[in-house]
Amino acid sequence: MILINLLPHREEKRKRRKAAFFLGLGLAAAVGVVIAAMWYLVLQQMISSQQQRNGFLQAEIRKLEVQIKDIATLRAEIDNLKARQKAVEDLQTDRNIPVHVLNELVKQTPEGIYYTAVRQNGQVLVLTGIAQTNERVSELLRNTGNNSEWLTRPELVEIKAIGANASNRDQRRMFDFSMRVSIKRPQAAGPDSAASAASAPASPVKPATKP
Repeated sequence: MILINLLPHREEKRKRRKAAFFLGLGLAAAVGVVIAAMWYLVLQQMISSQQQRNGFLQAEIRKLEVQIKDIATLRAEIDNLKARQKAVEDLQTDRNIPVHVLNELVKQTPEGIYYTAVRQNGQVLVLTGIAQTNERVSELLRNTGNNSEWLTRPELVEIKAIGANASNRDQRRMFDFSMRVSIKRPQAAGPDSAASAASAPASPVKPATKP
């Protein structure tokens, strides 16, 4: 016996394929939503972890800033202490400078030169005196410029002949001079040398004489 199906089977297959397509589309959409939700959760977790790390770094940075401020304060205090120490050392040195200067003048002054005045203006000495010859003054300039530990940059202000005239040709000719010289602090000079110089007897400066 032969059975013949007279139902519209093509339409039935089309409906099944259409239903399967929409079912697959729905499943794909659901899977996409699930994947997107999972990726969103992962991103939120990563953001939260990064925020925690950022918070930790910011806290550590604040701690370091406090330490840097403390270090800056300590450095400022150290600089102040160094400045005070330098001021005390300078005062100690300045207190003994006159002794050094007088000893240096006696040491560097050649024979035949007599000082009539020694004035100090800050770190500059103004020397006036009488010399037997021009060569004596030149020797004094060389000594204070090259050989002195406490005197430097000598400068001759004025020199003029005195004492010679036509009425008395046997009278010795003298030279009245004026010069400036700067005072320096040598690196080798310290409190010990200053104390030794202060305790040592100073040689007297040559007195002024009239020709």
